[in-house]
Amino acid sequence: MTTSLTPDVGLALFLQEATAFGSPSSARIADAVLTLLVLRGADRRTGLPEPTPELVRQVLHQDVPVLVCVTESELPVAPAVLRALADLVRARGRLNTKRQARLLAAIDEAEPEFRLAVADPANLTWSRWYASLMRADGTPVEDPEAVLRRLDAHDRSPRADRPALPAGVERADVTGRTVFTQILLAETLLRAFARDIEHPSPAGPLLPGLPLEAVDVDPEEGLPGEMRRIAGTLMDRWTAAGLSEAFSGPYAHLAPGPEDSPHLVLADALLDQHLSYYGDSGLPVPPPPELPAPQDVRGLLLEAPLPALLSVAADGPDLVDEEVRHLAVACGLLQQDGILTTPGPSAGIWADGTPQELTELAADILATAVGRLTEDPALDREYADDVAHLLYALYERGCTADSVARKAAEYSDWLIDQAVESRPAPVPGGAPAEYTTPAPHELSDLLGIPGLDEEDRTELDAPALALAAVVDRLSATGTVFRTGDAFGLSPLGAAAVRHMLKAGAVAAPDRDTVSGWDAATLVEAARLWPQDAATRAVTDWLSARENSAGAWDELLGPLAATKPGTDESGSTRALFSWMDTATAPPEALRRLLADRALGAYALQALRARGGEADERQVPQSARAALVLDDLYACQGVDARAEPGLAPSSLVTAFDEVGATWPGGPQALIAALADADANRAHRVLAHLGERRSGHRGGRPSHRRGERPLEAAVEEDPQTLIGRVDRRRCRQESGDRYIPAAPAPAVLRHEWLPVGAAWIRPRRRCSCRPWRHCGGPVGGARGGLARPGGQQSGADQRQYEGRGGGPSSGAGGDTRGAKSGHGGTLLRSAAPGGTTKSRRYGVGVRGRRPVARGISHAVACYR
Repeated sequence: MTTSLTPDVGLALFLQEATAFGSPSSARIADAVLTLLVLRGADRRTGLPEPTPELVRQVLHQDVPVLVCVTESELPVAPAVLRALADLVRARGRLNTKRQARLLAAIDEAEPEFRLAVADPANLTWSRWYASLMRADGTPVEDPEAVLRRLDAHDRSPRADRPALPAGVERADVTGRTVFTQILLAETLLRAFARDIEHPSPAGPLLPGLPLEAVDVDPEEGLPGEMRRIAGTLMDRWTAAGLSEAFSGPYAHLAPGPEDSPHLVLADALLDQHLSYYGDSGLPVPPPPELPAPQDVRGLLLEAPLPALLSVAADGPDLVDEEVRHLAVACGLLQQDGILTTPGPSAGIWADGTPQELTELAADILATAVGRLTEDPALDREYADDVAHLLYALYERGCTADSVARKAAEYSDWLIDQAVESRPAPVPGGAPAEYTTPAPHELSDLLGIPGLDEEDRTELDAPALALAAVVDRLSATGTVFRTGDAFGLSPLGAAAVRHMLKAGAVAAPDRDTVSGWDAATLVEAARLWPQDAATRAVTDWLSARENSAGAWDELLGPLAATKPGTDESGSTRALFSWMDTATAPPEALRRLLADRALGAYALQALRARGGEADERQVPQSARAALVLDDLYACQGVDARAEPGLAPSSLVTAFDEVGATWPGGPQALIAALADADANRAHRVLAHLGERRSGHRGGRPSHRRGERPLEAAVEEDPQTLIGRVDRRRCRQESGDRYIPAAPAPAVLRHEWLPVGAAWIRPRRRCSCRPWRHCGGPVGGARGGLARPGGQQSGADQRQYEGRGGGPSSGAGGDTRGAKSGHGGTLLRSAAPGGTTKSRRYGVGVRGRRPVARGISHAVACYR
């Protein structure tokens, strides 16, 4: 296909009439501005593109900052081109005075944001990066030979001497922006060409060298492929000549693409996990307590068994076996052309790679090893397929050590105490390499399940050994460790996983970044984190401000700003209770006494340190919030207690408080509902069950093995229904929405979903749902991707039986839709946003098929 590769956008006519833009740099930017206006759909019937305010904003804010290399001195050129173009179009009678004034005002308004967009590192592409380096050292970027010589010199220079990317920018960020820009420009060219065919311009064809018959030549690839080549040529004209051809040939390793970064696949899986936990990639994960120093990354990498073997493979492919050579090729350390194996583009990283490149290599090695796990028949397929969840869960817990036995029990659907599931596992100083399941009393402590015996330990042996085998395979990469029953991310692993999270556009700050946040940002993030991670972050933040009275006032302000009864109130109270208030200035706590949500907690903190406090300042709603949280703790005690051996802690505590509460138990229930309707609904439902006295027999640590529950007594049910109405009013802005009748959920352990009954599994660490009194569902299950796309990793597994009634649970499930693997229920998320969860129903087996449980169901359990 023969093409002029020069879209007819009226550049020659513009330069002829606007003589101020005759210099090469100004003409280059004018070429870009006119071309982008035409591709965006500007009318060019007069021979010049006619800008509009909307086109001006698109070109200046979205196009030029990513496609054109603009130096500081060239920043005024693009707006000046648009102003000159407005004058020329006006002279041709295509603009009246009023429209021209509006257009010039739009250019003036867009210019400040244009300058910010050009300087934004997030808009950096490989072409813009190398073109900026060449312009800085005086390389004539219009000369392809000079550009190639400069690339060759850059390639031969030591990596440590090469200019570093701007702070905070990873190579994966530049790769992603480059690919996106190339695709977008090619598609825009294709649309502009199609538009020109359908509606020819009086000024002539946009691509005069492209015959219409070319559309029929290889329609699948011919025309799109030609548009990609035209796009490459345009980008070269606007950055540096010959870059596109160089980056697709001998210097491809200088501008790596997605295929050169195996860790991007795992990064996408980690993004799925984050969306399942948080629902928003902008909500940050906790920072790791320790990241390796830049000078230590190479040593940590070479100390690990698998990277050390790969280093040997890079020096001599014949010195290692076929499996190691395969991994080395996948990581870019070797490249294979037929039977010839030579060092790959990443081989030089071992010798003189920067800390960022070495961390990226560690991520590539980890991702490649993860991909190979599923191919090993000796490993448990369930664990091997779910390594992305294991890695994310280890990072999301603040990189504290977890327990192999506890994680295996979670996979086996044991009912783990929520109070211990995020607790760090003790790491022994040394342990045998062979895994041994902890003794029954240790298991009881790890799982929060009293009374476990040898039979329980024997049952957990097989899944724990299978999980330990997968962890041991990962430990060969140097990113994961296992000592006895404890396992977690090493400092190198924390760095590698953080690198992949950032590559997946997940907010993953380090400790210094979190310490520099303002108080409101810290509170918003930390109340979604596990206790250890949140406590560490708050302590770091206060320490960075010398634990001053002003810092405490600044921190307590956002905590007090949380309205009682909202979705965030429960997690905010929990965050306050985790803080070390013993170091807080007494006056700061006294000022909090009148807070409607935290006043009672502040009073409790002052009394614990022997301080004076006027309890009359504490409002009734704050007292009710503290009572509610205490009752919720009693509910957890009841769940783990042996029935019949002791009275219900919840019933006893409620009776004691109700006897002294002004107005009695009825007034107490109303106050609990006002303080936090979601948690009150949950606690009072459990209270009704306990009062009916229907629980009997030895409690099981496995979900679904308890007998079907009897009907709730009339009086507690009436009270629960009253709280249900309050909860609906709070969620709908005081507008009453009738809720589904509670007895359907309260009477049975089985929960109705779609046309089947499902049994809930374990409570998870899905942090956004902590405000409803403890999340439910799997640690991996939860929200759908934006736009309705559901990740396979988001599915929490359940065991289903058909034949149950079809009904909603709790009044919060809306619009059930049929979906792959089960029923798609829409649940109301905080703030009124509707997000999706997926349920699998009616499939049985060793590991049943679905993940997640809705916010509505959580409030009834």
